[in-house]
Amino acid sequence: MKKTIRDVAKLANVSISTVSRVMNNPETVIEVKRKRVLEAIEELHYQPNALARGLISKKSHTIAALIPDIANPFYSGVIRGMEDAAKENGYSLLICNTDRNKKHLISYFENFYEKQIDGILFVSDTVYPDYYDAMKRFQFPVVLVCTHSLEYNLSSVKIDDEQASYEAVSYLIHSGHRKIGMICFDLTESISGSPRYQGFQRALREYNLMECSRYVEFAGSWYEESYEATSRLVDKYPDLTAIFTTSDEFALGTISYLNDQGVSVPEHVSVIGFDDIRFAHMTIPKLTTVAQPVYDIGFKSVTMLHEQIVYGQLMVKREILPHRLVVRNSTKSI
Repeated sequence: MKKTIRDVAKLANVSISTVSRVMNNPETVIEVKRKRVLEAIEELHYQPNALARGLISKKSHTIAALIPDIANPFYSGVIRGMEDAAKENGYSLLICNTDRNKKHLISYFENFYEKQIDGILFVSDTVYPDYYDAMKRFQFPVVLVCTHSLEYNLSSVKIDDEQASYEAVSYLIHSGHRKIGMICFDLTESISGSPRYQGFQRALREYNLMECSRYVEFAGSWYEESYEATSRLVDKYPDLTAIFTTSDEFALGTISYLNDQGVSVPEHVSVIGFDDIRFAHMTIPKLTTVAQPVYDIGFKSVTMLHEQIVYGQLMVKREILPHRLVVRNSTKSI
């Protein structure tokens, strides 16, 4: 028969509450009693039930990641970093797909409260007022991942999207391109769309290429949408020599469209992506892209959340991790 906390208390000749304190706050128990309890636990091979331990400590040792689209290959590296950090800090990681649906997301908050989730990793989405109200109402520790909020006092970890886009477009300009187009996220639906668009525009201003500022088409977040957006862009501006896209999935859609039209990449048009997903070096041609440190972003987000859970609300940290431009075969100088 499986041993219970009552059996441990009886063998150690202490109360059940003392056993609980030894397991959850050992520093609050005098050494002689703590030693007896630990010896009883070892002798009985007692393994406390996780649910019961949670009821005592008010902790579930579970954290949740709210992700807009788990089918997006970008998030695999982020989740891997989260998972490794969660294991290292003693948490189970719950992955939740939101589809950026407000109703679904609010219902997740309510479920998390009922299940005593210890904290939330809020990924790649805008923090709307009703989201923030729910976070405050349920008193969740929260870390924003691949997003940020200037309006609300929330910790975050991401890259500098504006600077990364600026560097990617500057690379194309330094490579001799003067007809540069862009396939961009919808500015109203994506937290990263606006800063990446601004980085594109800054590079054009700096190098006196503002004619290119209108060479932009917008898409949602899918390969198929970028394929259609590229069709619109090329129809309007057939003399483009380079296209900057705000995700690798967009870049794959762009390359696919160009290939279907008999336009060679990079011989006729250079293409740059953003993210450096796993498939970026498997494509033909291999994709030049902005590499985000996705694993480090995921790992860092969990360690930041752990600090909040253990020590309470700390000074808000807005971590900016380094990015880099990875030059492969989808771009060339002209």
